[in-house]
Amino acid sequence: MMRGSSKKAICLFCFMFIAELGVGLNCTGSCGNQGLDIRFPFWIKDRQPEQCGYPGFNLSCNERGDIVLELPAAVELYIDKIDYENQVIYASDPQGCLLSQHSNFNSSVFHLQFKMSKVDFSIFNCSLNNARSPNWMVPCLSTLHYDVLAIDSEQSIDDNELLLSCTKMYDLPVPQDIRLSWSNPNCGTCEATGNLCGLRENSSSTELETECYGLPRPEKGARKKRLTLGVTTGSILFGVLAIAVYQIYSFRKSEEEYQAKVERFLDDYRAMNPTRYSHADLKKMTNQFRDELGQGAYGTVFKGKLTSEIPVAVKVLSNSTEKGEEFVNEMETMARIYHVNVVRLIGFCADGFRRALVYEYLPNDSLQKFISSANAKNVFLGWERLHHIALGVAKGIEYLHQGCDQTILHFDIKPHNILLDNDFNPKIADFGMAKLCSKYKSAISMTTARGTVGYIAPEVFSRNFGNVSYKADVYSFGMLVLEMVGGRKNVDDTAENGHQVYFPEWIYNLLEEGEDLRFQIEEEGDAKIAKKLAIVGLWCIQWNPVDRPSMKTVVQMLEGEGDRLSTPPNPLSSTAPKRTNTGMLRRHLHQELAAISETE
Repeated sequence: MMRGSSKKAICLFCFMFIAELGVGLNCTGSCGNQGLDIRFPFWIKDRQPEQCGYPGFNLSCNERGDIVLELPAAVELYIDKIDYENQVIYASDPQGCLLSQHSNFNSSVFHLQFKMSKVDFSIFNCSLNNARSPNWMVPCLSTLHYDVLAIDSEQSIDDNELLLSCTKMYDLPVPQDIRLSWSNPNCGTCEATGNLCGLRENSSSTELETECYGLPRPEKGARKKRLTLGVTTGSILFGVLAIAVYQIYSFRKSEEEYQAKVERFLDDYRAMNPTRYSHADLKKMTNQFRDELGQGAYGTVFKGKLTSEIPVAVKVLSNSTEKGEEFVNEMETMARIYHVNVVRLIGFCADGFRRALVYEYLPNDSLQKFISSANAKNVFLGWERLHHIALGVAKGIEYLHQGCDQTILHFDIKPHNILLDNDFNPKIADFGMAKLCSKYKSAISMTTARGTVGYIAPEVFSRNFGNVSYKADVYSFGMLVLEMVGGRKNVDDTAENGHQVYFPEWIYNLLEEGEDLRFQIEEEGDAKIAKKLAIVGLWCIQWNPVDRPSMKTVVQMLEGEGDRLSTPPNPLSSTAPKRTNTGMLRRHLHQELAAISETE
């Protein structure tokens, strides 16, 4: 898929291309269905650019499609015909407006001269209550209070009603056949030869000059614009083609590198021999992906069956911008792991660009299910079992840190990623964020923060708290254990819980005051287990990574007697006052923990 910026660039080029196609001038036209061709030296106002005609020769179209020549004092003549060869306009004055301006009219500003035959008319002033022939009416001289009629002086008047209700005002010569001619610009000779006239291009003179063109006549600037349009269109098409070719090449190269990376990995780890399945195998295994178990950071998990008696969990990876990093990352990590407290990888799918991982199925879901309701007896596992789960998770993390050829940092230890089998034995899952590093390095470099809010160690956000190391997983484990003790999430965004203090501090305060840690404590032995888990959890979430124990030490603490454990310092003593509101503390953390920016 093309990047968004490249798509925008191509769209911009296409827009410019379309815009350039409409650059040429449209200098021919007409009004309505009249069929009268309007061309140089005339141009239609509001329909054609002014450059199409000669100054002062603008016409307009009315609502009925008539061609109108506007004269001074709001006089409008309707154009009936234009003789371009003899340079004469034939017009009419249906409104009689020329009568009102007969003594003041001057058309010199339009470079037009009047040539018209005249007929003497008698002008009558009549009252409005008398019906008369509309052929005699002169609208431009009539008012709201009286009508003005113009009657041929040679016509005999035998209308008694007209004689009684009208008063003769005066006799007036009225133009009957209106013709207007022009001498400049002189295009008659050009028109007589069957050619067309227009303004000369690139004229060095300050005065406007005309030129005779052969048919068809190009509009003003047409040759230059055609050349510009051709060059621009060619450049745009070349640019669009080049970008398209580059994007296709980059996309194919990127996908080929992605595919090659996966195949190289599969060749390197073929000896470890997890089973390879096709996408069709997965569809059959999961009954067309019908039974969804849940969704994670990189994909969706479905329940399936290898046989009628062997259930599996199929994690179908979603498309992402990481070019298969999550797939290779999790495959590479899981291929190194054989531990009772880590979920077992059975197989994988690398069918084209479809990616999936097949794991053993754990029927009791995740630990999250059993700590989301602290005081619900139907989901409470009991303190012995909680201790067993915490110890199993600790042993699994210790194995990741010390039991393989390379240290494996999980970076996403949380209840949702701790799965439980039939006997509630815990197994660590979801290694999409895991990172491999040398055992001999005490610190690692990271380009971005990894993990889930509420479980991420401070140094993963900001180097001000120390270097990133295996102690980041220790912090996440500590938060998980404290959730098991308190039976609730350590970050609660709901409004009704806004008054509660920050979760780890709440547990620390209870320990300090010698109070019970949750409502499910019924026996003295349960209280000791709860206290041991709380102390271990608080040791693990110390802000300074140096103050946190290793996972080997954590295992020893959980396996030993709780009475021998020393109480840890308040993990929040240096960053927040006691009894801090949850929302206030989260704002404080966001202000203090700036994301790190380093290179690998």
